Amino acid sequence: MSAARSNTHAQAVDAAIELFTRKGYEQTTVEDIADAAQISRATFFRRFRSKEDVVFADHELLLDAVVVLLGETRPAARGVSPEELENVDPYVEVCRAARLVFDHHVGQRETSVARHRLLQDVPALRDRELVTTHRYERAFTSYLRDSLPADTRNSTASVAFAASVVAVHNAILRRWLRDPDQDLRPELEEAFADLRRAARNPVGPTAEPATASPSPVRAPGAVTPARRVVVTVLDADTDPDDVARAVRDALADER
Repeated sequence: MSAARSNTHAQAVDAAIELFTRKGYEQTTVEDIADAAQISRATFFRRFRSKEDVVFADHELLLDAVVVLLGETRPAARGVSPEELENVDPYVEVCRAARLVFDHHVGQRETSVARHRLLQDVPALRDRELVTTHRYERAFTSYLRDSLPADTRNSTASVAFAASVVAVHNAILRRWLRDPDQDLRPELEEAFADLRRAARNPVGPTAEPATASPSPVRAPGAVTPARRVVVTVLDADTDPDDVARAVRDALADER
């Protein structure tokens, strides 16, 4: 993409989000966005199909960048098998691609925060965000299925790792969006490292936890205590620590 097109693209995105925030999503027209971005209506529709598209326009560019980044270490692109591609860890490459997305949002602080607030007010945009999230997930899964060794690439490992990376990325990104003065990059890196360790050392279906306690011996005729089910309702973007606290409190109330 040329510098001129990049500038036009950024101007349209920034102008649209600023107008949506100030005037409201439904009240803002394509003509309003084009005027604010100093482009013609025709130019707008050459770059974007709708008002909704312009909100997520940088995600289209990011997704392209992610595909290109992963393609650099994709075995098929180099004409080799996954086993022959030395010094490349597919799990690390997926985390590197997710980090690219995170760094983009942090680097575009004002636009990212304004868009996050806008999404809270416009249900249609939240639906579109879910679709966008799924596209990242599919890109990661496709790459892993091409790049992992034959004994794991077609298993659920690819899907599980891709979904986990996206979920962790989004959870930490949402925390940053609520308080953009904090530096959550180290926490993101640590979380990604945890996911990679879990992926490389999966617990088999017959494996037993090292610290498992033996089942208690019950007297003949003794009634096995019924298991308790505790339900707690929380917002989708609730912090993991708050989730744990809510479950703990719910269990305490049951005692």
